[in-house]
Amino acid sequence: MPSEQPRVTHDWLDSDAGPVVRPYAMTGGRVAPSGGDFDLVAFVVATVPDLPIGPQLQPEHHAIVAAAWEPISVVELASQLDLSIGVVRVFLGDLRSAGLIALYEPPAATAPHDVDVLKAVVNGLRAL
Repeated sequence: MPSEQPRVTHDWLDSDAGPVVRPYAMTGGRVAPSGGDFDLVAFVVATVPDLPIGPQLQPEHHAIVAAAWEPISVVELASQLDLSIGVVRVFLGDLRSAGLIALYEPPAATAPHDVDVLKAVVNGLRAL
């Protein structure tokens, strides 16, 4: 009669949380969005009402398009879907490459910073 192995419990394991999927497993090991980087405060807008069902699209892709039917920022999207920002960025890169979403970056994110304003901020912080 084989002896049963005692079940090991760990203090750090939260059994109520359920199974955990690592971010790199969701993105297939990818850590950067395809087609270039974008600002985290950029607005995402879906360009199609519904995504076609296909093997290349994961449930998270569908959730992103559904949440982005109205403009939403990248960080707000990650928060709303309860996904890490890195995972959302990779999925947004996939969707942007497929033409299923559009990204609009605010002008302040693409414009160079004004050196005089930065100096004034530094001087103000030093005065504190």
